[in-house]
Amino acid sequence: MTKIVFMGAGSTVFARNIIGDCMCRDMLKDSEFVLYDIDGERLKESEYILNVINKNINNGRATIKTALGVENRRKALSGADFIVNAIQVGGYDPSTIIDFEIPKKFGLRQTIADTLGIGGIFRALRTIPVLLDFAGDIEKVAPNAWFLNYSNPMAMLTGALLQGTSVKTVGLCHSVQSCVRTLLETLGEDFSDERLARIHSRIAGINHMAWLLSIEENGKDLYPELKKIAAVKIKQWRKADKKDKSGNMIRIEMMLRFGYFVTESSEHNAEYLPYWIKSNYPKLIDEWNIPLDEYPRRCIEQIKSWKKQYAELHKDPDLGHTLSLEYGSGIIDSIVSNKPFQIGGNVMNSGLIPNLPSNAVVEVPCLVDGSGVQGTFVGNLPEQCAALNRTNINVQLLTIEAALTGKKERIYQAAMLDPHTAAELSIDDIVKMCDELIKAHGSMLPKYR
Repeated sequence: MTKIVFMGAGSTVFARNIIGDCMCRDMLKDSEFVLYDIDGERLKESEYILNVINKNINNGRATIKTALGVENRRKALSGADFIVNAIQVGGYDPSTIIDFEIPKKFGLRQTIADTLGIGGIFRALRTIPVLLDFAGDIEKVAPNAWFLNYSNPMAMLTGALLQGTSVKTVGLCHSVQSCVRTLLETLGEDFSDERLARIHSRIAGINHMAWLLSIEENGKDLYPELKKIAAVKIKQWRKADKKDKSGNMIRIEMMLRFGYFVTESSEHNAEYLPYWIKSNYPKLIDEWNIPLDEYPRRCIEQIKSWKKQYAELHKDPDLGHTLSLEYGSGIIDSIVSNKPFQIGGNVMNSGLIPNLPSNAVVEVPCLVDGSGVQGTFVGNLPEQCAALNRTNINVQLLTIEAALTGKKERIYQAAMLDPHTAAELSIDDIVKMCDELIKAHGSMLPKYR
């Protein structure tokens, strides 16, 4: 029997996707699932939903257990074959509020703040110590387990585990799977499943800034035609009223300026670069349809809507599940069955993309089988794409070093090198802002020296 532990299982919808996916795969139908969280109410909600799904689509074949709180963590992990991680340390209140409101005092505005920027840095700093605690347990009671990380900031968390522990880790994000479909849909092109089946693409770079290096349909390069359409549309969108603008303007403009479409959304990429959110050019926010404070809005809405959503799920006796686009269950199935599977995964570079640092985490095509997850050689990225990636990698590597060494100066340096932060604030203000954030996070951060 395969044992799969889900860390952060109070994230009910996501736990349903990953564990429900596993129940859809023949090799995993009899698995033991252990749901771990520190929120007892949400844990019970997830347990109930998954038991209903297990009964309805799996004839109750899976075993579902729960583990609440740090005191039960090691027991939950004991003997695990796979560990899926989806934790969010600090949640919306207080951590996300802190990540947005203190920078705002200094004139630094953000959209999502979960991957890069000052918000991404501090999200990593409060999450990495928890993951290192997980790793300490895993090394003792489940040393052969694969750790599938879904939490953000993806590259920083995955990198910290790969640099600082012996845990076999791969980072997973769904932006790779949706990249081609999103590009076609944004430009008003046919994105039907039938057409997507004819399209071959190649994607590599770093998480949330990987590049659609090629897109071909029946051997024909689609980029020239798509860029012609994009050049017309971007002019129209820039002049249009907000209701008529695309939500993907920044990604389209980046494709036109740098040659390749990027995997993650415009609201994300707006804060990974120095060009878009600028206090000296406030008109850019409206012109490029940038949703400032987007993540807090989403959090508030999700918190408000969850009780209603859970009530609807709870009263549905026929609740089922169909296979999602998430890679997690496919990886587990492939390793268990030794059946080859291909993913876009986050792994240590180690020369896979030679013009990015070897100690960076890169998002590349990976092969999966009974031996585990293996990144494939990509070669050099187009230099302009690698250059943009390196501006983000600088921040990632220094944040990881801060977390692993406890050196406060590395926090300052990571923030100073962040493209958006450096474009907006002076060095003195960056240091003051970091100090305020460290103080506000209190016991959620370790002591830095």
